[in-house]
Amino acid sequence: MSRNFLADETSPYLLQHKDNPVHWRPWGEAALAEARAQNKPILLSIGYAACHWCHVMAHESFEDDEVAGVMNAHFIPVKVDREERPDIDTIYMNALHLLGEQGGWPLTMFLTPDGEPFWGGTYFPKEAKFGRPGFIPLMQEIARLFQDEPDKIEQNRKGLLNALAAQAAHNHPGEPAPDMLDTVADKLLSLMDPDHGGIRGAPKFPQTPLINFLWRTYLRTKNQPFGDAVLKALDHMCEGGIYDHLGGGFARYAVDDRWLAPHFEKMLYDNAQLLRLLAAAYAETGKALYARRARETVDWLLREMMAPEGGFAASLDADSEGIEGKFYVWSEAEIDELLGADSLLFKSLYDVSAHGNWEETNILNRLARADDPVSDAEEEKLAPLRAKLFAARKPRIRPGFDDKVLADWNGLMIAALADAGAAMGEPTWVAAAEKAFGFVTTSMMKQGRLHHAFRAKKLQHKAMADDLANMLDAALTLAEVTGKSTYLITAIRFAADLDAHYHDDALGGYFFTADDAEALIVRTRSVSDNATPAANGTLIGHFTRLGLITGNAQWLARADELIRSFAGELSHNIFPLGSYLSGFETRLGALQIILIGTNIETEALANAALKLALPARVLMRVNDGVTLPKDHPAYGKTKIGDKPTAYICHGTTCSLPLTDIDAFTAALKSFRSHPL
Repeated sequence: MSRNFLADETSPYLLQHKDNPVHWRPWGEAALAEARAQNKPILLSIGYAACHWCHVMAHESFEDDEVAGVMNAHFIPVKVDREERPDIDTIYMNALHLLGEQGGWPLTMFLTPDGEPFWGGTYFPKEAKFGRPGFIPLMQEIARLFQDEPDKIEQNRKGLLNALAAQAAHNHPGEPAPDMLDTVADKLLSLMDPDHGGIRGAPKFPQTPLINFLWRTYLRTKNQPFGDAVLKALDHMCEGGIYDHLGGGFARYAVDDRWLAPHFEKMLYDNAQLLRLLAAAYAETGKALYARRARETVDWLLREMMAPEGGFAASLDADSEGIEGKFYVWSEAEIDELLGADSLLFKSLYDVSAHGNWEETNILNRLARADDPVSDAEEEKLAPLRAKLFAARKPRIRPGFDDKVLADWNGLMIAALADAGAAMGEPTWVAAAEKAFGFVTTSMMKQGRLHHAFRAKKLQHKAMADDLANMLDAALTLAEVTGKSTYLITAIRFAADLDAHYHDDALGGYFFTADDAEALIVRTRSVSDNATPAANGTLIGHFTRLGLITGNAQWLARADELIRSFAGELSHNIFPLGSYLSGFETRLGALQIILIGTNIETEALANAALKLALPARVLMRVNDGVTLPKDHPAYGKTKIGDKPTAYICHGTTCSLPLTDIDAFTAALKSFRSHPL
C-alpha cells in the first residue's frame, strides 16, 4: 500500500512531513522489507525540526507533486529525525564523509534495499543552482544506474560498506604522556581568533568542549593566554547576535566570523554546555556579564523549554512564517515606535540602523562593546527597554517547538543546572535539575533500561552510549551538589549498564549502540565530539570520579583503558577531542575533596568548594566514623574535635585538616594549580 506513513509518528520533525505527497516511511524493518519486495533503492532523508535548510528542501521538493512523483516511482522514501535516531544519522553521515563530502543537514542518501549506502549528498535544490544538480534529474539518473548499471552501484556499495566497517574497527592505541596536554593546548591556542574569539574563520560554532579544555588548561597552569582566549570567546558570544538579548539563550552557530548573524535555532545541548562554562568563568572572574547571561539563559530554559510531560525539550526552530530569524529581528522604525525618546540610547548600543546589519533588518547585538563592557548604570537603563521589546515580540508567530525529551541532552542540562546553581547560589536551578532527573529516571526507563527519546507518552529506542554517559555525569554532579546518596546509586547503575551492553571487549572503549539494540549495517565506536560530546571522551572523567568516590578500582581501570584505546587519535586530528583531553586531565589531576561530618554539618564547606572553578573536582561527604578504603589517600583521617573537617587530596598527597572556610578556600585554589 503506497501512502505517507508518518502521521502515526511522535517526532515533530517527522510530523512536519506527514502531509507531503511523498510516500514517506519511518525507518524500520517494514521500510526495508518494502524496498526488497519492490527491488527499489531507498531514498533516505535525515534532518531535524529546527534545521533551516531542511525546511528549504521540504518546501522546494518534498511538498512538490512533480518531485514526489519521481521519488515515489523510483524509490522507497524514508524519513529520519537525526535527534531521535543519532545511531542511524552517525552511520550515514560517516558514509557521506567517505564520499568526500563535508556533510550537514538535510542529509540525503541513496541505499540498497538492505540499507547499504552507495551515494549521497546534503541539500539538493529542485532546479540546478548553487553549483548543485537539480533533484529530479539526479534521482532519475540514480534510478537508471540502479536498474541498468548495477555493477557501478555494487562497486560503490561494497567500497563504502568496507570503509564503514574498517572505520568502526580501527584502533589507534597508545600511552599519552602528561605533557601532551600542554602541547595540544598550545596548538589549539594558535587556532583561536584574537579579535572575535572562538576558532578562526566562518561559520563560527561555540566549540564548547575545546574552549572548556583551554579553560581547564588556564586554571591548571595559570598561563594567562589560555584564559584570555576563553574569555574573549565568551565575551563576544555573550554580546553577539548569536545570543538572544531579549529572551535569553544562544543560537546554534553564527554564519559569519564575528558572531553577528546566527542560524537562529536554539538547541538544548548548546545552551547546557555554555551555561556550565559561563558559571565556571563567573566563579573565577566575578564578571557580571557571565552571571547575567547565565541567569537569562536559565530563565529562558524554565520559561520556554519545559516539555509538557516533564524534562527539557529539544529545540526551538530557526524559522517562523517560513522565514529564517523573522521572530528575532527588528526594523529601526519598530524600535523608534516602541521606545520613543529612549530609542537613541538603545539603537546606539544594540547596532540598530535604518539599513540594518543583516538582510536589511537588525539583529540585536552589542559586539561594539564586547571588549568595552557595558556599565552597570547603562545596564540599568537598558533593562526596561529590553523588557518593552520582549513584550512587543511575544505576539509574533513563534518558531516551531520540538518538545521531545532526549536523555543525552537532558543529562547535559541537568549537570549544567546543578553545577551552575551551586556555583551561583541558585537553589531553584538545582531543584529544576533534580526534577528533570526524576523524570528521565522514571518515565524514560523500561524494564530497568534507560531509553533515548520520549514524546506524547511514547518512549522509544534503547539508550545510546551518550545517553548513559551524560546521565551518569548528571547523577554524579547531583550527588556532589546535594549530598544525596541515591544519585550515586543511580550513577553506579548507569555505569554498569554501559559495561554490560556497550563495551568493546576486543578494542576497548564503548560502542554507540547496545548489544541488544536494533541491528544496523555497522556498530559505530568513536571518540570524536560532534555537536554534542562523545561518550568515549566524557567517560574518562566520569569513570575517574565514580572510581574515586566509590573506591571501586574497576572504573579507574576503565578510564585508563579509554585513554589508551584512543590515544593515537591525537596524532591524527585534535580538533574533535576536547572531551577526551578534559577527561584525561581529570584522570591525571583529580582534586579529591573529602568532607567529614553529616550533610548539614559540612554544608558550609561544600558550598565553598562548589562556588569555585574546580573542573577536576571530586567531592565526597563522609559521615564521621565511616572508614574510607585503605588505599584512599585520606584513609584514617578524622574530624578535628566536633568541627566538620575537610581534607584536599591530589594523587597520594592530602592537605592538613581544614575547618576554617577561608583557609579551606585558599587551599583549594592552591591545589588547583599543579603539575601533572
